[in-house]
Amino acid sequence: MALRRIALRDFVIVRALELDLAAGFTVLTGETGAGKSILIDALQLALGNRADAGAVREGAERLDVSAEFDAEPALAAWLDEGGFEAGDALLLRRTVDLQGRSRGWINGSPATATQLRELGDQLLDIHGQHAWQSLTRPDAVRGLLDAYAGAEDAVSVLAQAWHAWRQAIAALDKARSAQDSLQRERERLQWQVGEVMKLAPGSDEWEELSAGHTRIANAQALIDAAEGACNALEDDENGALAALSRAVTLLQNCEHIEPAFRELGEVLASSVAQASDAAHSLHGYLRQADTDPQRLAELDERMGLWMSLARRYKRTPAELPSLLASWQAELQALDAQGDLEALERTEQAAQQAYMKEARAVGKTRKQAALRLAQAVTLAMQGLGMQGGRFEVSLESRAEPARHGLEDVAFLVAGHPGSTPRAIGKVASGGELSRIALAIAVTTSQLGGAQTLIFDEVDAGVGGAVAETVGRLMKQLGRDRQVLAVTHLPQVAACADHHLLVAKQQTSAKSPGGVRTESSVSVLDDDTRTREIARMLGGERVSQTSLAHAREMLGKKTPEVSA
Repeated sequence: MALRRIALRDFVIVRALELDLAAGFTVLTGETGAGKSILIDALQLALGNRADAGAVREGAERLDVSAEFDAEPALAAWLDEGGFEAGDALLLRRTVDLQGRSRGWINGSPATATQLRELGDQLLDIHGQHAWQSLTRPDAVRGLLDAYAGAEDAVSVLAQAWHAWRQAIAALDKARSAQDSLQRERERLQWQVGEVMKLAPGSDEWEELSAGHTRIANAQALIDAAEGACNALEDDENGALAALSRAVTLLQNCEHIEPAFRELGEVLASSVAQASDAAHSLHGYLRQADTDPQRLAELDERMGLWMSLARRYKRTPAELPSLLASWQAELQALDAQGDLEALERTEQAAQQAYMKEARAVGKTRKQAALRLAQAVTLAMQGLGMQGGRFEVSLESRAEPARHGLEDVAFLVAGHPGSTPRAIGKVASGGELSRIALAIAVTTSQLGGAQTLIFDEVDAGVGGAVAETVGRLMKQLGRDRQVLAVTHLPQVAACADHHLLVAKQQTSAKSPGGVRTESSVSVLDDDTRTREIARMLGGERVSQTSLAHAREMLGKKTPEVSA
């Protein structure tokens, strides 16, 4: 997931730049004011930093920056969820116009600045010369310790337990404050449920009542219809059965002459049989048929109760069973809300679950704090702070919090015998940079980002300490891609690759006719030697500084203990 390529157009004082980057340790050097940090600023913009119209090169309408990274399978799910295509590379692009409007893309698809930042957090880890400032923020300090402890999953579970506990507390508080209104609502529902339960409406009863009432109310008409149908079938002279029987006999008598009559006769014979069955069923119906005025009165009374209750609650009769079920469900929910003892038990269980997770996380933090303090203290010795000491302070909180039961702070003693103090109160700027570098080196393997960028974190150091800084970065470059902006020849001499940032004057149509532009070039052995010599001796390169540069570049750079 290393950074392959960066391209800039009309960014600050860069007209156009396309730069391919390699694995290992790469340094960017150049004279003061040449724009060594422009590449870092451009990368941060591409990865979602705040857009600024002031970054558009003078005379241009918009800036355009892009950064291409190796594809990372672990990001496939994130890309898919965001609607971005995954390919052989991961391309992030951002434009900003003179009005400060910005647009972003991920693999060619539009992306928000938030999405660029989320992705950038997984791609790059940038340590600036003021990186120590983030180490004064409690959330950043705590996050670094948790990462060092490998406790991210446990902290996530802790946060979920905290959320569950807060929800249980809120439910209990709401129930306590709403007891009076809950009781009134409960009484209202209980009365309504009781009224409907007196009727005890069945789920399909209304349809059955309606059908039965309609049938009994029309019983005489049904009896008359059945008797008339029987007469039409069975009348001796004009009945359908007699007529059909005569027709069958006539056809049967002539079927020896006309064979087709046989089939027709069979059809009519079947009709006779069906008509006889129908007549038999009608007689059975008439034997049981009755106007039953008593049953009709019972149905009238039952349906009246249904309709009266439906009118009271402004529903149709058919809706009464579902209305009753909904009220019963509401009543059950109110009973649950009003059950303070159950809510208190839930809150206590949630609290116990949170405390269990919080104590486990606290124990893990305490163990990791000692290891981190020892590792950073050791790194500080190699960075010219002999006798300095780094401590991780864990102080119990007065109240539990989402992140646990303790606050985390980094304390530093810059000299032997001095009392460790909060890192932000260490006086020397050089010490602050070195402490931040020591922490960065110690924890550099924690993040998933394969590209580490150090932006002048070696400010305020020199001599043997500077050489140690260079060796540490080269050592990091064996496992990760490392880019460093530096002004120290000792650091630059340790790099695997060397980029030179230079500025030059160009003619322009603007007032004065001259414009400053910045460029970046890859140095070969000869030009790198001259650049190291310049860094050693100033603008004028002497034979002495060249010889010293060759000596520095010819040295082997053994690993140092971090």
